Amino acid sequence: MLINYSRRQFIRNYLSAMGSTMLLSGLSQKALSFSRPNIIIIMVDDMGFSDLSCYGSEIATPNLDRLASQGIRFTQFYNCARCSPSRAALLTGCYPHKVGMGDLANLPNPNKPAYQGYLNDRCLTIAEALKNVGYRSLISGKWHLGENRPYWPLDRGFDKYYGLINGVSNYFDPNLVAPGINQVPQIVIDNTRITSFSPNFYLTDAITDNAVAMIQKYSQDNQPFFLYVAHAAPHWPLQAFPEDIEKYRGKFLVGWDTIRQQRYQKTLQAGLIKSQWKLSPRDTRVPAWINAGNKEWEDRRMAVYAAQLERMDRGIGRILDTLTQTGIEQNTLVIFLADNGASAELLNTNTTTIMPGSKDTNMSYGTGWANASNTPFRRYKVDLYEGGISTPLIARWPGVIRAGTITNEVGHIIDLMPTCLQISNAEYPRQIGDKTLVPLDGKSLFSVLQGNPQNERTLYWEHKGNRAIRKGKWKAVYPQEVKKWELYDLDTDRTETKNIAATYPQLIQQMSAEWQTWANLVGV
Repeated sequence: MLINYSRRQFIRNYLSAMGSTMLLSGLSQKALSFSRPNIIIIMVDDMGFSDLSCYGSEIATPNLDRLASQGIRFTQFYNCARCSPSRAALLTGCYPHKVGMGDLANLPNPNKPAYQGYLNDRCLTIAEALKNVGYRSLISGKWHLGENRPYWPLDRGFDKYYGLINGVSNYFDPNLVAPGINQVPQIVIDNTRITSFSPNFYLTDAITDNAVAMIQKYSQDNQPFFLYVAHAAPHWPLQAFPEDIEKYRGKFLVGWDTIRQQRYQKTLQAGLIKSQWKLSPRDTRVPAWINAGNKEWEDRRMAVYAAQLERMDRGIGRILDTLTQTGIEQNTLVIFLADNGASAELLNTNTTTIMPGSKDTNMSYGTGWANASNTPFRRYKVDLYEGGISTPLIARWPGVIRAGTITNEVGHIIDLMPTCLQISNAEYPRQIGDKTLVPLDGKSLFSVLQGNPQNERTLYWEHKGNRAIRKGKWKAVYPQEVKKWELYDLDTDRTETKNIAATYPQLIQQMSAEWQTWANLVGV
C-alpha cells in the first residue's frame, strides 16, 4: 500500500523521533554554514537540448538566459527519457524502476512492480524528506506519478497542490479530450478536481499564476519552502495565443537543416560542446528541407512550438521577479531542467491544410523539428541516445553559485533529491517502521554547483526495451529496434556518430554485463 495520511503522519513522527541518529546515504551530517535556502525546481516537458537561447536557439527565452547569466549551466546533465520516469527519479533520488515508475503512470502494469504506475512505499519524496527540517512543500503543475488516490501529491508529502494529475490534452480547455488521447485530463486543487475554467484559461499561465501565488503567500514566514513547478509546455498539442505565434511566423521557413547548422555553431561558440563533436546527420526519416512539402505548414508548426516556449519563459520571469519582490531571491536556489529530449511523436500529419495553434487543433511538430530541437545530438524522447536523455540544466543561488559559469561535470536527475537533502541539512533514513527504504542512487551536486569536480561515475537507463550505460567517457547503447549493443567515446564523439563496438568487444561485454546486473537489481 502506498503512503496514505496515516503513513505520512507516521513518517513525520518517526523522523522527528530519530532526529540526528538517522543515517544519511552518502551525505555529510555536518551542519551547513548558510541558512537553509528555499528550493525551486522548474521542470518542463518534451524540450530539446538546444531549444533555449542560452543553449543555442533562435527562440526568445530572455528569462532563462538571465537565470543562466546569474548561475551555472550544465553541458552533461541527464534525465530518464520519458515523463513519469524522470519525475519519479527527480522526486525520489532513485532510478525510476526501483520506485515503481519504469513507464508512464497512465500505462500501469500491476503484475510488474517496477512498472506499476505509481510511487511505491519503499521511497521518500523530496517533500516527505524535507518535512523533518521544517520545510513547507508546494507543487504547481504536472504530476503524472499516479492517476488515482491515494497516489496524488498530498499523499506524498506536499502541503499544497495546483495542477494536472495526468498528461495535457488541451491548453485552452482542459475539459476537451483530444482525439486519440485515451485519458480524461484532471486539473486539481489539493485533492479536489475542478472542471470550471475562465474563458481566458491557458494551462501554462495557470501553472505560473499558482506558483507565483504560492511564493507570495509562503515567503513571509520563517518556514523555508520547496516549490516544484512542473510545466506541461512545450509538450504537444501545439496550442498558443495568436499574438505569440505571429512573432515567429516565417522565421522557420529557412528550414530544419539551416536551423540545425545555426544552432550547432551557436552552441559551439557558447562553449557548450566540443569542436570535435560533429553535428549528427539529419534523421534518415526526414527529407532535406528543399524537398519538404507544405513549407508554410511546417513553419507554422515550429512557430507554435516556439510560442509555447516563450510563453513559458515569460512565466518563469514572473517567478524570478516575485523572488526579488518578496526579498527572498538571495536565499533561494532555483533549478531549471527538462524531463526528456524533444519529442518526435507524430499527431495528425495528414491535416496539412489546417494550421495548428488554436484549441480546436491537435498536432505535434514532428520528426524534422524535433531533430532540430535536439541539436547537436541524435534521436529523441524515449530513445537512449543523447538526444533522448540530455537536458539543459541551469541553477542559480546568489552567493553560492558563481554567476555565468558552465560545468562539464556529469549530473543526473537522480541527483536532485540528494542535493536538496544536503543543502537543507535533512537526512534519509534506511528504514521506517518495518519498511526498509531503497537506498538513494543519486549523488549531491552541491560541490559541483560550487565549481568543484566530482569522481567518475556509472549511470544506467532502460525504457521501452532500450538500454544504455555510461561509464566515465564510455557509453554503450542498445536500441530496441536494432537489438545490438553500440559503443561511443563521449570525450571525442558525444553526438554518437561513430559506433566503435567492433573495436572494443571486451569493453562491450563488460559494460553490457554490468548493465544486466543493474537491471536485475532494479526490476527491469
